[in-house]
Amino acid sequence: MDVITYSDARANLKTMMDKVVEDRAPIVVTRTRGEAVVMVSLADWNAMEETLHLVSRPANAQRLTDAIAQLDAGAGSERQLIEP
Repeated sequence: MDVITYSDARANLKTMMDKVVEDRAPIVVTRTRGEAVVMVSLADWNAMEETLHLVSRPANAQRLTDAIAQLDAGAGSERQLIEP
């Protein structure tokens, strides 16, 4: 994960935003006074929010754990994706 200063982020904001989106990797922005922050793309943020939502409910978390165990045991099956 890249780490940049607030001054660098401010001077190169568009470039940093493009990099976060293109690389799909967050950037830590440090500050002299205050806690560092993380710049992340909206797509990645939404994915993290969805994951947190899914695993925050015990029934969903158990279903995901069971599915992973089935795949690890070789009980998965391959399917064709439906093209839109």
